Amino acid sequence: MRIYSDGGVAEIPASLVTRIDHVDDPPPPLAPVTHAEPAPAGPPAGPVKPQPIDLSPAALAQNAARKYSLPAEFVTGVMRAESGLNPAALSPKGAIGLMQLMPDTARDLGADPSKPAENADAGTRYLRDLLAKYENDPNQVVLALAAYNAGPAAVEKYHGVPPYRETREYILRVLKAWKPALALK
Repeated sequence: MRIYSDGGVAEIPASLVTRIDHVDDPPPPLAPVTHAEPAPAGPPAGPVKPQPIDLSPAALAQNAARKYSLPAEFVTGVMRAESGLNPAALSPKGAIGLMQLMPDTARDLGADPSKPAENADAGTRYLRDLLAKYENDPNQVVLALAAYNAGPAAVEKYHGVPPYRETREYILRVLKAWKPALALK
């Protein structure tokens, strides 16, 4: 199944699709106005209280996934494999935050990796870009995950998933988190 968005195309096996929601449907038409009547007087409007913004990892993954047309479970699986859903995670190699962005990658994406919302957004955009990079390959998702973990240069060098144990285990963790029913052995 191919998923088309403004940012490219992602391809996943149709057997993994459990539901399709349309999020860009136009709003329903407004009801016609037959005559104008003054609005009933009500209590004076008070100050509007801002609604709290949900900065939980689940909400950040959901928002970024929706923005970049990716499955939320997939983005959450990457977050879980990268940082254990810890917005303050810092790897020994210097990767930062929920999506474990390297400082140079975050800078290229115009994000501050220490800010969870920017980290989730930039990491998901980078993941979407990697999926687009490998869109014509039957192993698109696996290659995109390998490139997210080990870097696109490693995927190019080995003409596929690098022979790194960490990368191979990472791919399996993300795929199992995304679709626990997969029989990956």
